Amino acid sequence: MSDPRLDFDVDTLSGMSPLRMVTYSLGSNLGDRVDYLQGATDLLRATPGLRLTAVSSVYETDPVGPVEQPDFLNIIVLAESSLACLVMLERAHAIENGFGRVRAVPFGPRTIDVDLIAVGDRVITSETLVLPHPRAHERAFVLVPWLEVDPAAELVGHGPVADLVAGLDTSAVRLRKDLVIDL
Repeated sequence: MSDPRLDFDVDTLSGMSPLRMVTYSLGSNLGDRVDYLQGATDLLRATPGLRLTAVSSVYETDPVGPVEQPDFLNIIVLAESSLACLVMLERAHAIENGFGRVRAVPFGPRTIDVDLIAVGDRVITSETLVLPHPRAHERAFVLVPWLEVDPAAELVGHGPVADLVAGLDTSAVRLRKDLVIDL
């Protein structure tokens, strides 16, 4: 039996934040899609306080939503970080802006999309940030590559990623063995 007086996060005693597993979903369907994915991955890797641990294979996926557009290339990037969730979201937006992401049409085509999917077991609902990502549990293009790089992954509030994938139609998510994004 553990002593409840010792049930605390020792990192917070020194002002440090705990290290958490971070899941990003990256997608591109305009221009040189592989270059955009690699460039965004490189910029995530260059982020102080964010240590990349895995990059999934590349998957080609049908676009989701009402807008006619080219197919996407998608990957999952896993990292560890003690950065604040909002800082990680701001970094994702800065990367998108740096690659000319335009948000003119909802669910429209884009040079790069960098979505913060999950940060450990954090649950946040604010005007700026919702964690876990509110539609991740229904998106095969997120879950299939995530399952590849972390077979034991769980999406807070929804359960094991493997179970979520088992309940989805994954026919629109196609592995591209000929394409590689370097960690």
